[in-house]
Amino acid sequence: MPAYYSKDIEVLEDLLGYRFNNKDLLVDALTHKSYHHENPDEAPRDNERLEFLGDSVLGLVIAESLFRHLVPLTEADMSKMKSYLVKESVLFEMAAMLSLGKYLRLGRGEESTGGRQKKSILSDAVEALFGAIFLDSDYGTAKSVILRLFSDKIDSIISKKEGYDFKSELQEKSQSLFGVLPEYRIVKQEGEEHKKVFTSEVYINGRLYGSGTGKSKKDAQMNAAKEALKKLINE
Repeated sequence: MPAYYSKDIEVLEDLLGYRFNNKDLLVDALTHKSYHHENPDEAPRDNERLEFLGDSVLGLVIAESLFRHLVPLTEADMSKMKSYLVKESVLFEMAAMLSLGKYLRLGRGEESTGGRQKKSILSDAVEALFGAIFLDSDYGTAKSVILRLFSDKIDSIISKKEGYDFKSELQEKSQSLFGVLPEYRIVKQEGEEHKKVFTSEVYINGRLYGSGTGKSKKDAQMNAAKEALKKLINE
């Protein structure tokens, strides 16, 4: 058993709901390249190859889950939802839920610059874990682990369209129907500097199609686009 493996890491396995047969794979998944470069004898491998594999495994599991969902989804919907579910910020949420940062093996430079909280490092490590589980078991087992972590996110994005890119969809529909791009206008800002609420309106060919509010201009525009899409569908 690798020297780095300990009872503490078993807590991570409990959170994953999976016990590794080959503990070296788990340790490799937690080894950042900075640690490998500084300690090549102790850490002959880093997690980049596992990350590459895990990215593909995750993508297939998410795509299959969306395809088989009880709610029929179009190819365009599945593509947008998959892009959202596998993006860095969502993987970072998974890493936080697993307290993954404290298990990573980092080089001194990354350690000193807050590598245990970096989105890119943590999201890559999540994918590396998925790749390691796949190699240590099989696709079905890796799928069950991934869906255990992602099931709420998948249900939420389908039922509420959480994280859905309404602006991109409105842009596509506007170009298809009218041959023009939507125009967004921030019409109101309220609240204190650190608690501002923005109101945005979206126009197509000079006609108001939707308005929305949010804690950022981007959120306000996204909510305006969502309202505009509903109006287009009902016309």
